[in-house]
Amino acid sequence: MRVVSVVYWLGVALSSLLMFPIAVLVFVVTKPFDPRGIVLHGWTSFWASLYTWFNPLWSVTVRGREHIPSDTPCVLVANHLSLVDILVVFRLFKHFKWVSKQENFAIPLIGWNMRLNHYIPLLRGDRQSVADMFARCEATLRSGSSVFMFPEGTRSRDGRLKPFKTGAFDLALRAGVPVVPIAIVGSQTALPKKGFTIRRARISVKVLPPVSVAEMTDLSAEELTTYVHTLLRPHVEL
Repeated sequence: MRVVSVVYWLGVALSSLLMFPIAVLVFVVTKPFDPRGIVLHGWTSFWASLYTWFNPLWSVTVRGREHIPSDTPCVLVANHLSLVDILVVFRLFKHFKWVSKQENFAIPLIGWNMRLNHYIPLLRGDRQSVADMFARCEATLRSGSSVFMFPEGTRSRDGRLKPFKTGAFDLALRAGVPVVPIAIVGSQTALPKKGFTIRRARISVKVLPPVSVAEMTDLSAEELTTYVHTLLRPHVEL
């Protein structure tokens, strides 16, 4: 597995040297007529998907794409098990803006591409960064793009669903947009929380039906948080 891991990560590094310049070209060519970066995000989804398509140790199944609204922005939320979650969520091939740790934006090539996509950075524990993040999320939703967040905040160690923070759900209520829950199963065995040795894994991504604005009308942020957690839990803890 160590040999396979070395080859895999070397492939990620070398392919990024090719894929990032293409991303820059896509950004420059499409910016005048695609201010939301839909085409660039599509290219990024293809780039990320390569690393699951051609990994012989990982089997990925994606179901329920049709539940993501095509006519309105939404807040997408998923449980979080591994760094691999990011790769498999790109397999949805749906437009959104990630909320991601600020450190990720400093990663050469991949992080630079995140900046080109105008994904939204967050410095954990910094109140001003949190305020800026929510302001950018609201502006993103107003522009017509969806936002993707991991409401657990950090990765689960045992696969069990951790309590949700209320931020994503407060955002959805303030913006008046649906919440789309997404269940990720199996990715914790693909790449452990510590280390970079990849392992065999059967990973599934299941998009659940959205919680509509009408369903959310009389709920507080805390109630909506609990409601979505309850919806997602049986699909995660199989």
